[in-house]
Amino acid sequence: MDAGGGNSLPLSSVGDVAKRRVCYFYEPEVGNYYYGQGHPMKPHRIRMTHALLQAYGLLDRMRVLRPSPLPECDLCRFHADDYITFLRSATPDKVSDAHVLRRFNVCDDCPVFYGLFEFCQTYAGASVGAAKELNSGRANIAINWSGGLHHAKRSEASGFCYVNDIVLAILKLLEIHDRILYVDIDIHHGDGVEEAFYLTDRVMTVSFHKFGDYFPGTGDIRDIGYDNGKHYSLNVPLDEGIDDESYHYLFKPIIAKVMEVFKPAAVVLQCGADSLSGDRLGCFNLSVKGHAECVKYMRSFNVPMLLLGGGGYTLRNVARCWCYETAVALGVEVEENMPDHEYIGYFAPEFNVNAAPSNMENKNSRKSLDDIRAKILDNILKLQHAPSVQFQEHPTYMELDEEVEDMDDKKDDCNYDRDYWPES
Repeated sequence: MDAGGGNSLPLSSVGDVAKRRVCYFYEPEVGNYYYGQGHPMKPHRIRMTHALLQAYGLLDRMRVLRPSPLPECDLCRFHADDYITFLRSATPDKVSDAHVLRRFNVCDDCPVFYGLFEFCQTYAGASVGAAKELNSGRANIAINWSGGLHHAKRSEASGFCYVNDIVLAILKLLEIHDRILYVDIDIHHGDGVEEAFYLTDRVMTVSFHKFGDYFPGTGDIRDIGYDNGKHYSLNVPLDEGIDDESYHYLFKPIIAKVMEVFKPAAVVLQCGADSLSGDRLGCFNLSVKGHAECVKYMRSFNVPMLLLGGGGYTLRNVARCWCYETAVALGVEVEENMPDHEYIGYFAPEFNVNAAPSNMENKNSRKSLDDIRAKILDNILKLQHAPSVQFQEHPTYMELDEEVEDMDDKKDDCNYDRDYWPES
């Protein structure tokens, strides 16, 4: 794919990080998908991000790959057959009856639109393709900004998400890696990914999110995993208005301790941009550079890393954020003043790559942050050690259902779906 437009602005290397081999997945048609009038999720933001990457010359610095649509059989590695069959057949002109729509949670938030199944195959194919690049060693960092749809469950849509590309990508990484760390900096709790791996010690999930009267309503600090997965789920509940300094006050020590104790072979970082200041649906106060500091910090550990998109509903800020974070992945610095490109009008009047924070109140007191940090670090210290199991044949759904039935009496108080999880 021709990158083009790479000579308008100089790019300087970032001195404190080494060069990485980066690959980037992009489907030119992804911006054409349309959830419907008034819906806040707009795939057009991916096209805007790509145009900005091209204008800054960042496409020339990495391998740009077009994803292959993920086959139905691969979608069913995690999702239920009947749910995938429904997604494949549903169109606005031919939707199932109300009972079926309720069963799969297809509603105003998750509508049926033209090309829905192809859209799911595209973004999931890009995430799984990115995982394959990491598995092969052809890339140190793989990027798919169209992915990161973390709310989708095994048998239902949720929160604008239909297929959980993150779970599918992690399953692909688990084919050769013993331990995977999943980190989520979207403003919403990464509930679909946490549920999928709630019972295993091979995947550790860490979610930083708004907690309280806020979708999806999960992610309490007391939710830490169950059975073999106990203490392998970490939830960092935050209040509105959190700024860069407060966010990093939690993020860096928590991630440092996780990396030290869990020792993941690869990291999946969901970079939902709805945690930025000024997001249409968000209530945090992070700048683009503050958000990107999380990417830079994860990159500093020098383990294979998959960067994914997620939420983000103020389009100009989403494009700014993911462009800047691509530059961080590459180890280069982009100029503040934005180069001219086809969507430059979206970025008026500042025309710069950073989205600065506002003066909104930070409702996260230092005492509350200290309490959260102490509890999370204490949970990490309860881990026995980094698991060191070899990859095993995945159990069938029937075998998993039998396991769950045998364990039902012990798990009545555990909030999880009977999803796929890898053997410990």
